Amino acid sequence: MAPGKVDSGSQAGGSGNNGSSGSSSRHWIMGTKAFEARMSHHDGIKALWETKWKFPCSKSVYPFHDGQYEDFEPIFDFLIRNNINDGTSTEYTSAFFPIAEDLTKRADAASAQGSTDTASDFYLRACAVYRIARFPYITAFPEVNCPVKWQAWEAQKEVYMCAASKWSAPVTEVMVPHTHRAGKDRESIPVYVLTPSDTAKCPTVILFTGLDGYRPDNTVRCEEFLKRGWGSVTVEIPGTADCPADSADPDSPDRLWTSLLEWMGKDGRFDMKKVMVWGLSSGGYYAVRIAHTHKHQLVGAIAQGAGCHYFYDREWLERADGHEYPFQLTPAMAMKHGYKSVGEYKAGVQKKFSLLETGIIQKPSTRLLLINGTLDGLMPIEDSMMLFEYGTPKEARFFTGALHMGYPMANAAVYPWMESVMCSA
Repeated sequence: MAPGKVDSGSQAGGSGNNGSSGSSSRHWIMGTKAFEARMSHHDGIKALWETKWKFPCSKSVYPFHDGQYEDFEPIFDFLIRNNINDGTSTEYTSAFFPIAEDLTKRADAASAQGSTDTASDFYLRACAVYRIARFPYITAFPEVNCPVKWQAWEAQKEVYMCAASKWSAPVTEVMVPHTHRAGKDRESIPVYVLTPSDTAKCPTVILFTGLDGYRPDNTVRCEEFLKRGWGSVTVEIPGTADCPADSADPDSPDRLWTSLLEWMGKDGRFDMKKVMVWGLSSGGYYAVRIAHTHKHQLVGAIAQGAGCHYFYDREWLERADGHEYPFQLTPAMAMKHGYKSVGEYKAGVQKKFSLLETGIIQKPSTRLLLINGTLDGLMPIEDSMMLFEYGTPKEARFFTGALHMGYPMANAAVYPWMESVMCSA
């Protein structure tokens, strides 16, 4: 097996239900029909573009935020004409480079002419193209899983910081010392920091990113924080992108957040009595975890689209690859958790990483808001609901009929809650 590649074959055994690929033995809230279904966008790049991605691309919304339809249409025309259907392939990723490089050149030219806003727009458009090029997943732990996707990732960070340098409140990158590292953890935690210029110490949101959305992908959220007088520290979660935590060690995130919070306390820009965490998608798991493990250092946490126990159920994982994720989910998740094969992941992940199995959610927590759609096909709504059965009382807003993360309604519930908690701290 090639380095960084995950065997998608299944193996026997594992925790949870019987793992049968036949009818579900559990009644999932999303419904048996939706659970058993394989969505049409999994039928190749043409189906992905036409049934799932073309519309959000035309509206410049996730995962095409900061981008323009005119940049992506010729790329997907090329992929479809050439029958390039494997999103993990070099051919897929390389198809995005020419347009991303052209947008970067146009941004450089605008910058040289002093057209700051135009330059920023072109850099962000290039950033969006590189984002889709590196989909569905990248990691450097324990090694880079795909050199070509990693090239796109490095280029994305570069053009994003070029854009950020043009803003009145520029984003800065900080390499935070991982002072509590142990085992295979690496030395530095790369974070993006954005703070108001007129405050000595500001309330701050630590933004935990997800499986495929990383530091350069959260401009709008960080600007929303800035409008409220809050700072932001954006950081990747274990097993993704530049995160230095040992992805195979279930305790590594606790060391990671201890180092991060310790640095924030020493830095001087952050009001440590008003620190909140917002975990997005796979980052929601870490929001739930830190709400319990570091409760006294946080005023609150939001876990949006979180999976923490049932997501790791073998029966769920047997069907997750056919649900709403644009590509296969389990190969990426296996790598993210430090497994060499999907079979090993399915067999062992629940006992090792479940926050119920490991007892984390039995502990008291800080205020914790749970947000998701009831039809989430990636992280089952059961994972958010089960948290009410353990530990400290929780808060929630679930959106009937909505998919993963509860969009588009979710933000209207999240921001008022954040404001209320920050004000009461």
